[in-house]
Amino acid sequence: MLKLLSSSSSRVHCLTTATPSLRVQPDSNSVFHALGRLTGLTRRSPTNSLFRAFFCSDSSDGSGSNSGSEPAVEVEVKGVESESSGPDSKASSAIVPTYPRPEDYLTVLALPLPHRPLFPGFYMPIYVKDPKVLAALQESRKRQAPYAGAFLLKDEPGTESSPSSETEKSVYDIKGKELFNRLHEVGTLAQISSIQGDQVILIGHRRLRITEMVSEDPLTVKVDHLKEKPYDKDDDVIKATSFEVISTLRDVLKTSSLWRDHVQTYSQHIGDFNFPRLADFGAAISGANKLQCQQVLEELDVHKRLQLTLELVKKEMEISKIQESIAKAIEEKISGEQRRYLLNEQLKAIKKELGLETDDKTALSAKFRERLEPNKEKCPPHVLQVIEEELTKLQLLEASSSEFNVTRNYLDWLTVLPWGNYSDENFDVLRAQTILDEDHYGLTDVKERILEFIAVGKLRGTSQGKIICLSGPPGVGKTSIGRSIARALNRKFFRFSVGGLSDVAEIKGHRRTYIGAMPGKMVQCLKNVGTANPLVLIDEIDKLGRGHAGDPASALLELLDPEQNANFLDHYLDVPIDLSKVLFVCTANVVDNIPNPLLDRMEVIAIAGYITDEKMHIARDYLEKTAREACGIKPEQVEITDAALLALIENYCREAGVRNLQKHIEKIYRKIALRLVREGSSNESAIGGEVVQPAEATAEVVDESDQHAAANKTGVEVESVGDNSHEHTSETFVQVDTVQTSDLPKDSKDATDAEKLQEAEVTKAVEKVLVDNSNLADFVGKPVFHAERIYDQTPVGVVMGLAWTAMGGSTLYIETTQVEQGEGKGALHSTGQLGDVMKESAQIAHTLARSILQEKEPDNPFFANSKLHLHVPAGATPKDGPSAGCTMITSMLSLAMKKPVRKDLAMTGEVTLTGRILPIGGVKEKTIAARRSEVKTIIFPSANRRDYDELAPNVKEGLDVHFVDDYSQIFKLALEYDNSDTGN
Repeated sequence: MLKLLSSSSSRVHCLTTATPSLRVQPDSNSVFHALGRLTGLTRRSPTNSLFRAFFCSDSSDGSGSNSGSEPAVEVEVKGVESESSGPDSKASSAIVPTYPRPEDYLTVLALPLPHRPLFPGFYMPIYVKDPKVLAALQESRKRQAPYAGAFLLKDEPGTESSPSSETEKSVYDIKGKELFNRLHEVGTLAQISSIQGDQVILIGHRRLRITEMVSEDPLTVKVDHLKEKPYDKDDDVIKATSFEVISTLRDVLKTSSLWRDHVQTYSQHIGDFNFPRLADFGAAISGANKLQCQQVLEELDVHKRLQLTLELVKKEMEISKIQESIAKAIEEKISGEQRRYLLNEQLKAIKKELGLETDDKTALSAKFRERLEPNKEKCPPHVLQVIEEELTKLQLLEASSSEFNVTRNYLDWLTVLPWGNYSDENFDVLRAQTILDEDHYGLTDVKERILEFIAVGKLRGTSQGKIICLSGPPGVGKTSIGRSIARALNRKFFRFSVGGLSDVAEIKGHRRTYIGAMPGKMVQCLKNVGTANPLVLIDEIDKLGRGHAGDPASALLELLDPEQNANFLDHYLDVPIDLSKVLFVCTANVVDNIPNPLLDRMEVIAIAGYITDEKMHIARDYLEKTAREACGIKPEQVEITDAALLALIENYCREAGVRNLQKHIEKIYRKIALRLVREGSSNESAIGGEVVQPAEATAEVVDESDQHAAANKTGVEVESVGDNSHEHTSETFVQVDTVQTSDLPKDSKDATDAEKLQEAEVTKAVEKVLVDNSNLADFVGKPVFHAERIYDQTPVGVVMGLAWTAMGGSTLYIETTQVEQGEGKGALHSTGQLGDVMKESAQIAHTLARSILQEKEPDNPFFANSKLHLHVPAGATPKDGPSAGCTMITSMLSLAMKKPVRKDLAMTGEVTLTGRILPIGGVKEKTIAARRSEVKTIIFPSANRRDYDELAPNVKEGLDVHFVDDYSQIFKLALEYDNSDTGN
C-alpha cells in the first residue's frame, strides 16, 4: 500500500511535477486518469516540453498549492523543443534557470540513510548529529543550488535490520573510511531543501554511483550520474508490465484509503508519467524493506525495475487484503455486539411501555412480594414490617451500589423462609410403629419414646418440639433412627453435624456487615425443608469444638432450650424465629462429653447396642439384602448359613454396633461376585466356542459333560439332580448346587430363530454359592476375636469381672498372686494400665479383704505377711471405672483362702470400706458380655435390679442373676458353695 513512514527519520514525501493545466480534482477517476496517461506517452513526450517541478510536502487536502510547512523550490528544466504555446508557455519561460545544473555535481557530500533509500521525486527528512557535516551542509545551503549524495547504509553484520533508536545512534557515530565502506554504491543526488536545527530536508533528483572517496571528515565522494538503459516505449512487454502495476494500484485504491489519499495528492502534481517514474513511484510508497527498495533503486533496466516494483506492489496488495479482512471481521464483531445491545435496549423500552416488563428493581420487588404472598397471613407482624422497610430501601438504592446487593440478599432470605408454614403431621400410632419396625430391629425403648410423642400430639391436636438425645456406641443406628422418626411423623428431615465445629457463626449466623455473610444452620435448614416444623438431627453433639470464634456449645443453648427457641435470634436475619415446633434429635457416643447446661435440656435415650440374636436378625433382614443388591447378585445364587453368620458376629464383629458387620457382609458378597464372574468366564471358554450370554452375569450355562471338569478346575462340589455320581475335590472352596432344567422342543412352524436357539440348549445350570462356617475364613480372613473365656474353671486368685467399653460390654479377669511372704511384708502392687479410680479400688479392696479374712479366719496372717501382685489382663488396654471393687476383693480372698470361686460366675460392682455395694452402669452391655462368655451366674448390685428388669426377655434368658447390697452376700455366693452342687 502507499505508505508514509510515521517516524520522523524515515518519513517519505514525494517530489511531484505537473503542468498548470493538469491540475485535477482529488477523486478516484482523476487518479486513474493520471495513471492512465502512460497509454498516451507516444502522443506527448515529457522530454520535449518545458515543465515546472514543485518540490512540495504532501498536502492532506489534495490541493495543488504548497500547503506544507516547507517553502517550494522552483526548478526550470529546459527541453529541446516546446510543444505548448500560449499563456502556459509564457509562464514557463519566465522562470530563471538554475546554475550549475544537477548533473554538473561530480563531487558531493555523502549522507547516510539508515532506514530507506531516497527515490527521485520524493523528499526525506534526516537528522545530522555531526557538527562538521551540519556546518558543511549549511555552507552549501547558501549557494544557489545546494546538493548532496544520499546513500543507504548497509546493515552491520550480525544485527537485525529493524530500525531502532540504538541503530540510529550508532549510525551517527560512524565516520570516515568506516562509513564509506558501510554505504551502498548506488544512491540519489539530493537537493538540500531546508535545514532546521539538526533536521535536514532532502529532495531526490537522480541516481548516483560512488567511485572513490575524496575526504573523510566530512565524508566527500566522487560520483557518476546514472541513467536508465535505453528502452522501447512501444514495447508490449513493458507496456503490459506497467499496465499491471497500474491495475494493481487501482485494486489497492479500492481497499486502502491510505493509498488513495497519497495517490490523489501525487496525481494532482504529476505531469506525465513515464515508465521509470512509475517504477520509482510504486517502490517508494510500498511497505517493502530497505534492501528490496535499494534493489529497485540500483536497477537501471526499466523493464526489470518495473517487474521488481510489480512484485512489491502485488505483495502490498495481499497485505492490504489481509488487513481489510481483519478489519472487517473486527468491525462486524463490534457492530454486531453494538447492534444487539441497541436492539435489547429498544426491546426493553418497548416492553416497559406496553407494561410487559419492568426495570430490575421493580421486578425484584414484585418477585419478593409474590414469594411472600402465600404465607403473608401467617407471617409475624414484626417480620412483615422489616420486609416492607427493606423493599422501600431497595427502591431508593442504585443497582450498582454494594448496599443494593446486601439488601437484595437479605430480602431473599427473609421472603424464602416458611413463616408459619407447617407440614401436616401423621399421628397414627400404628403406622408409626410399622415404619419404625421396618427400618430397625429391636430398640424398643427408642420406639416407645417416639410413640409416646405421637400419642401426646394426637391428644393435644398439636405437637411441641422436643430435644431427644440418642447416646450409644458407633454403628448402632443413631443417625438412621432420626431419619425413620421423620418418616413416621411425616416431617421433613434435615441433618447437620457439629463434630469439630468451633465457629459460633455456623449456628447463629454472621452479621450482615461482613462480606459473604450468611445465616446460621437453622435458617438454612428452614429454607431447604420449606416447613417450620422439621425434624433436625444434630449429629456428633458430644464432639463440639471450641476455638477463637466462640463456644458453639453455649450457642446451642438458645437453639435447644424449649423456653428460648420460640424467639431464636439469628445474627444475619436479626428478627426472632419460632423454633418451638421443631423436633430436635441429637446423637452422641459419650454423654459425659456434653456440657452439663446443654445436657440438661435434652432427654437422653441410651442405645446400649445389639446382642447376638439381634445382630442375626439385622444381618438377615437388612444388611444381607442391601449388600446383595449392591453387588448385583440374586438371592438364589448365594446362601449364607446361620452358623456362618453366628461365627461372623462372634469372631469378627463383636462390637456393639452393626457397621462393622455390614462391612464384612459386603466383603463376602464382593468376593462371591468375583468368583461367579471368574467361573462364568471359564465355563464359556469350556463350551467349545459357543458363546452364552446369560441374563445375569453370575448365571452360567454349561454342558452336563463339562460340569465335573469345571468343578475340578475351580475347586467346587457339584450336585446334579438325576445323577448319583459325585466328584469331590481335595480342596473345597465353594459348595455349588446345580439344578438342571431342560427346554421342551417346539415343532411350531412359526418358531422364531430365538426359539430354535433355545431348543439347541439342552441344559442350563443355576449355581448357588454356599458360605458356611467351614469356608468363612476364605472370604473374611482369620478371626479377629477369640473366646474371652480363658479358663473353664478359674484357678485360685482369679475372678471374672464385667466391664463396659465403647464397643459394648466385655468380660475380663482379675488375677492376684503372691509375690513374697515374710513377717510384716504385707503390701499390694497392681498392673494392667489401671486408671486412678481402679487403683484406689484396689487399695480399698486390699483393706476390706484383710478385715473380712480377719473375721472369717482370725488365725490366718496371709495379708499381713504376703506381698501381693494384682493384674488385669490385656495390659495394652487402658482401664478405669468404679465397678471392679467386689471382683478385686473376691480375687484376694480366693488367694488367701486357697479356694477357687464358683464355676461360671461373673460379678460387677463397687465396694465401700464398710462393705456396701454401690450401683454401676451398663447393665445391658455387661449382661450381653456374660452371655457371650457362657456365664450362668451374675452378681449385680441391688440398686441395678430395675435396670435388669427392663431388659428384653431374650437377653435375660438362661441367666441366674443375684442382686446384693453387701459384700457378705457375694462372699457366700462366690466362696461358700457346696462342691457337690456346682460340680467343682
